[in-house]
Amino acid sequence: MRSTPFFLRLDGQPVILLGEGEAAVAKRRLLERGGAVIVGEDNTEARIAMVAIEDEAEAVAAVRRLKLSGLLVNAVDRPALCDFTTPAIIDRGSVLIAMGTGGASAGLAKALRQRFEGLLPSSLGDLADALFVARGAIKAKWPDPDARRRAIDAALQPGGALDPLMPHDADAVANWLKNPDASQQSGAFTVALRSNDPDDLTINETRLLGSADRVYHDARVPKAVLNRIRADALVYPLADVDDGQPSGDEVVITLLSADNTG
Repeated sequence: MRSTPFFLRLDGQPVILLGEGEAAVAKRRLLERGGAVIVGEDNTEARIAMVAIEDEAEAVAAVRRLKLSGLLVNAVDRPALCDFTTPAIIDRGSVLIAMGTGGASAGLAKALRQRFEGLLPSSLGDLADALFVARGAIKAKWPDPDARRRAIDAALQPGGALDPLMPHDADAVANWLKNPDASQQSGAFTVALRSNDPDDLTINETRLLGSADRVYHDARVPKAVLNRIRADALVYPLADVDDGQPSGDEVVITLLSADNTG
């Protein structure tokens, strides 16, 4: 691991930003989004700085000055000069996911962020907030710490009542507390492909395949799509389908190729 990740609370904190142009504007937007106060190099209270100066000599000189003043410095597009790097961020309110490559490739970090954006429902932050509010009720229901841990783990597992990769309404945590053994996601579903490209799957289709217990597919479904099915799901040819109905809390999917859907 080249870098150790931390989450900094910058709300109201001064941060030095040097430079102009598109890169500087992007850094300003990131800092202001976190509540930081942008200040100049003469500020004596700042503890971190960002340098977005295009000219190489000027950028190196600025980094040197700032480091001699005891600041931690990020230099845009110059990873060798950086004390820290800025990750690609997925923001779901209370849930903040950061992806970095240690400065090796900002493009790769961006591509990963875009891929994972499609997997995480917009309600994820609300789920985290609801679990925080319900801490007292959860502790009261399961006074034993081990029992409480097992109950929470079961609810958050794939296909569980609070599966974080599935969308939930505002009452999801309350409903789970009323009936912790119930699953929010079960039933029989049909996923009809529009092409052989797995990237053409919708967000909901991707989530269904990732939570499936059983999948029945026709022979023309490409392997690239089958690879999106949950690894421990039972996968059968469509010819072997029984009544296709779920047993208990199962998620059962019939997966049809683009050729089969006409």
